[in-house]
Amino acid sequence: MTSEPEQQLGVGTQDAFQRLWTPHRMAYIQGENKPTGPGAGDGCPFCSIPAKSDEDGLVVKRGEQVYAVLNLYPYNGGHLMTVPYRHVADYTDLTAGETAELGELTKQAMTALRTASGAHGFNIGMNQGSVAGAGIAAHLHQHIVPRWGGDTNFMPVVGHTRVLPQLLADTRKMLAEAWPTA
Repeated sequence: MTSEPEQQLGVGTQDAFQRLWTPHRMAYIQGENKPTGPGAGDGCPFCSIPAKSDEDGLVVKRGEQVYAVLNLYPYNGGHLMTVPYRHVADYTDLTAGETAELGELTKQAMTALRTASGAHGFNIGMNQGSVAGAGIAAHLHQHIVPRWGGDTNFMPVVGHTRVLPQLLADTRKMLAEAWPTA
């Protein structure tokens, strides 16, 4: 199926491509919400999120030592992170209680994502240090990214764009309602 080029003002040379604008990603690209240093008082978003309401902070579940929050710049719809309240950078520096609760909240996140969205699988992991790809290396966080059969398409490969079908506030509400009781 071919289509006639549409007039798209301000995009340069007219062509047959449709454009999916994702201006919210520019905040991430430009480093918005990134800490200014390694300390808890250096603007660490993971330290400031717990002081917000669940809705404003996109918190899905609060534990005693760890909380679950939606990723503000998700890889996929429903992309959660489990984060210790304590500002700690390295997994080996977690207490036994933090390690146990991080694991338990990760299991609960998987259950909630399966219940709420029918996730078929997950990518789960953490990047330790900026050289390993951690966007916020000073505060440990584990990613829980739901996956579905057939969820890969040309957009990330060709367009370096993710298509997310739901607003983060709606996803947070859906997952909070689906979160299993302990």
